[in-house]
Order: sequence, then C-alpha cells, then structure tokens
Amino acid sequence: MLLDKFQSMAGVRAELEAIGIVPFGAVTEKITSATEGVVNGHQVILAGTNNYLGMSFDPRCIASAQAAAETWGTGTTGSRMANGTFAEHIALEQELAQFYGVDQAIVFTTGYAATQGMCATLAGPGDVILLDADSHASIYAGAQLSGAEIIRFKHSDTNDLEKRLKRLGDRTGNTLIVVEGIYSMLGDVAPLKEIAELKRRYGGYLLVDEAHSMGVLGEHGRGAAEAAGVEDDVDFIAGTFSKSLGATGGFCVSRHALLEAIRFSVRSYIFTASATPAVIASVRTALKIISAEPQRRERLWENAQLLYTGLKQLGLAVGPSVSPVVAVTIEDRVEALQSWQKLLEAGVYVNLVVPPASPSEKSMLRCSVSAAHSPEQIDHIIAAFAAVNAARPVGIPVV
Repeated sequence: MLLDKFQSMAGVRAELEAIGIVPFGAVTEKITSATEGVVNGHQVILAGTNNYLGMSFDPRCIASAQAAAETWGTGTTGSRMANGTFAEHIALEQELAQFYGVDQAIVFTTGYAATQGMCATLAGPGDVILLDADSHASIYAGAQLSGAEIIRFKHSDTNDLEKRLKRLGDRTGNTLIVVEGIYSMLGDVAPLKEIAELKRRYGGYLLVDEAHSMGVLGEHGRGAAEAAGVEDDVDFIAGTFSKSLGATGGFCVSRHALLEAIRFSVRSYIFTASATPAVIASVRTALKIISAEPQRRERLWENAQLLYTGLKQLGLAVGPSVSPVVAVTIEDRVEALQSWQKLLEAGVYVNLVVPPASPSEKSMLRCSVSAAHSPEQIDHIIAAFAAVNAARPVGIPVV
C-alpha cells in the first residue's frame, strides 16, 4: 500500500511518546534571549540553535524587521519572477555581492532552496556532480533532480577526490565539485586549500556551501574559502541566512556573469514566493553588523574552545577539532535519547541526531555555540553533560 513505508517512522514516534521523550520537533514555548528559552516545558540554555553570532535578538535587526513590515507589509504574495521582487531584494543582492567581492548574487527564500536549486540547475544530463559523501540533504536532493551522474568521494578525503577526478578525464570540464565549508554534524572544516588545488589541476567547477561557515570563518567572515585563501578558485558560494545572520533565507554568489542568466532557470527560485520584507531588512542589517563587529566572531571561537575543551576533558567523544559545532557521539540510540532528555531536564537544550541523519550508524548530541553565550552558560552546559555522564555506571560510551 502507498502509505506502508511510513509505518516504521510512526512506530518510532509511538515508542518515543510511550517513554515521554519528544526530541524531534521539540516545542519552543518562549524565547527570552538569543541563548535562553522554554522548550518542552523546561527553562533552558539554548545550545542547539545555530545562532552563531546571536543575531536573532539584536535590537537593530528587530527594529529593521519591524520598520520593513510597517512599510512593505507582511509578505510579497508572489515569486521573484512575478510580483515578488521588491527594491529590498535587489539591495540585499547587491550588498551580498559586495560583501563577497563578486559581481553577482541571488537571494532565495530558504537556504535549502539555494543549495538544492543551484545543484539541480548548474549540472544536467551528461554532466557530473562530484560531491562529498557527508553533504547536506539539500545538496543530495539537488544532485538527484539535476539528472547528472552523481559520484561521491569519501568525506574530506582529497586522495579519493583526486582518484575520481583522474578517472573522469576530459569530462572534468562538465563536472561540478560540491563541498561544504563547515560540516553541520561534527563541525569539521573542509580541506578547501587542497580541494582548490585539485580543481586547478584537473578542471571542473567548485561550489562551496558556506551555510555553517559564513560569519564564522575568515578575516571578514566570508567563510571557509576566505579562511583557506582560495576564494578565487570557488565558482559558486551558497549559504543561508538562518545561522550567523539570525533569520531565514538563502543565497548564491559568483564571480561568473552568467549567474544572472542562471537565476531564470532555477526552479526553486522561479516558483517560490520571495522572502518577506521583514526578513530581508533584518538580514541587510545583520550583514552590516557582522562586517563592522569582528569581535562577535572572536567571542564565538572563545566559547567554542571552552565548550569543546570542557566536554573533551570529561572523556566524551567530540569531533576532530574545535568548532562552533560541538557534537558528542553515542553508540546506543536509546542511551542518546535518554541523555537528551536528561540534559533538557538539567536546563540545556541540544540537538539529538540519529541515523540516517547522522553521518554514521551512531547517534549524536549536537551542540552549537553562540557568541551570545556567557562563560557561565558554557560552564552550565559542561556541568549538565558531566551530571548526565556521571549518572550512568560506566558513563556515556566513548567512541
């Protein structure tokens, strides 16, 4: 039957409800600041929001959104191709292009639409998409829609990437290489310097999804490509407004003049209502702030260092390096569920990630650090993990 394939998911949800744990779609009942709120009835420190620079509660962004709603209304009621292109959309695209030092930019309604749409459009039948095995679901979805041949290389393994580029031979001219700046699950950074060198040697085009690295990495906050010094080798940079910029939406920028023509072929751009004026206005303000206030990135990395070091000293299995994404890997799914609930009860909200969303067969408790977290809040998060770990006879398994 058509709906039978959903029975297993229904069973999982029923199992969770039976034990009183609701980790997926947890309800945020109140937000009191960029780092605090009420989730599933618990007053918590928000340690799983991707609000890296704390922009969601910046009073300047809020004021811009309020003024835009009063001036332009609550929505555009149409796509960019119809009545949905407002002067504010054009202004943001110009400011994004200037921020990245390129000539072309497209603004999308969501980050998912940006990466899916660009991957689905840039390559087509007869082309090749060569993507990192740990790529985001939006990248995979776009690749599948493109009709191109899809080839995966081992996560951040440049030797494997080179082998596959060699095998493609002359086809590299029709190949799109897709990687992320910071990978959202473990917080590791792509080896972009080596990847860019391979692209120069063998050919092809390079798209970098800077969703979790824009505003976080680089002298000016432009992301992993800037930090690696390879911006000139990147053909397309995609990203989102829902992380460092504290809003919703997505974008793509490029040094290729053809991006302006490409926009009229991207279905997720053509057939989606454009972003609301309030969102666009808050993003424009946030973009100015992250350019003018690099100290936010400095505080973010100080907090990331504190949390990563604190959890590692507890003997927990954290990622390979310090990052604003700090994930603790747990072997057993039930143990992960119980630990997530105990952290919530201890006043800390984190993300629970289980297969197939996790990059392995293991589960994770994923924290995302914010520049807005105070040192005391970081200490509270570490103490909550310590208490949860100590409550078990053998502690959370280290893997």
